[in-house]
Amino acid sequence: MGMNIEWQEGWFSGARRVASPNFDARPAGDRVSLVVLHGISLPPEEFGGACVEALFTNTLDYSAHSYFAQLVGMRVSAHFFIRRDGALTQFVSTEKRAWHAGKSRWKDRENCNDFSIGVELEGSDRQAFTAAQYAALWPLVAALCAHYPIRAIAGHEHIAPGRKTDPGPYFDWPALARRFPGQETPPRQNISENAPEPDSGG
Repeated sequence: MGMNIEWQEGWFSGARRVASPNFDARPAGDRVSLVVLHGISLPPEEFGGACVEALFTNTLDYSAHSYFAQLVGMRVSAHFFIRRDGALTQFVSTEKRAWHAGKSRWKDRENCNDFSIGVELEGSDRQAFTAAQYAALWPLVAALCAHYPIRAIAGHEHIAPGRKTDPGPYFDWPALARRFPGQETPPRQNISENAPEPDSGG
């Protein structure tokens, strides 16, 4: 069954809703024009747990893993999170500014949080994303492009080069470019030989 493409005050009906306190208003007059794709796993390389959701809702138990010590006091969020099994969760209304990009720049504009929507994919730079994740991502991006004047889709690595590397070499940029030919995508269109076949999950 396909997603019901419907929006209500920036909340997407195809996603499970878990409200994050980590957001604020977009600058007056700023229109959403960019989708930023990320990769995340907490702890690193571990999937399926509740830690990403806990981080985005400020409920993470920092004593649960040694890696979490560096996250103490961090206030971050993304609009959407896609788990390995394709489950889609929304944390922040797309009408609001989620705190996902940090110091960033796309083309001649800085502060990408102001005009972007952040989508986190559960994964890492070391392994392929799943067919189920692409099957959830493609209709989400299509819904975003239909609802907002999106002009470009980029990775965190492209808006914060040298500081961030996600979603990394296993993300299927060629498949995304083929599915959304009207969107500007990063110039590097390579995909690791270990990544899924193009258009997997679509």
